[in-house]
Amino acid sequence: MLGTLDSEQIEQVLRAQTIGRLGLHAEGRTYVVPITYVYDGDAIYGHSSDGLKIRMMRSNPAVCFEVEDIDDMANWRTVIVWGEYEELSGDLATACMNLLHSRLAPLTTSETAGPAGRHPAAKDGIQVAYRVRPSVSTGRFEKS
Repeated sequence: MLGTLDSEQIEQVLRAQTIGRLGLHAEGRTYVVPITYVYDGDAIYGHSSDGLKIRMMRSNPAVCFEVEDIDDMANWRTVIVWGEYEELSGDLATACMNLLHSRLAPLTTSETAGPAGRHPAAKDGIQVAYRVRPSVSTGRFEKS
């Protein structure tokens, strides 16, 4: 049976997962990239080194985010969120990184996987904290 997730089910999927895909478009180029994230009921929070993804979101802050919960090919839930990229600074950036650390640290298996890690491509260890507040969210499911 195929169906549509209601708003509560969409919230459950967003809160339960920690890896999703961020879709960006700028300068005639589309880019889809996996990210680790935390959803707090209001926004999707992430971090990145200052590279292509951040440059593209600064150029065009309209983004799309996708996440799924898959048991098998006949039992899955997927959510798509559209929203705006917002770069965080100061206390908001610190709060974002603390939120990411508290949720992701228990799952970290390498020095670059979590928010405390420094990605080798990061310039001087600079991490950009950001959030995406959903403006539209949709979800679908299949259950056998």
